[in-house]
Amino acid sequence: MKTLILAGLAFLGASGAVLAASAVNKDSEPRMLIVTEGGSRSELTLAPGETVEFCSSGCFVTMPNGDRVALTGSEDVEISGGVGRVR
Repeated sequence: MKTLILAGLAFLGASGAVLAASAVNKDSEPRMLIVTEGGSRSELTLAPGETVEFCSSGCFVTMPNGDRVALTGSEDVEISGGVGRVR
């Protein structure tokens, strides 16, 4: 029984790490996202062509063009032409 519980906890821990939003910058210049997660605000700068994972437990994101969206942590954000789109 103890082994079964430990296996279940390990599975939950691993699956939690998989759920995260990702962002890709398809522009030729760096772009910044402002991420507010758990009451903490941070700036996330993406280099041209860079892809990052963030927002594992839901967050608000301000896109480079000023649009603000709520993410649950499973979305893909694509930045192109200075505009962020959720896919």
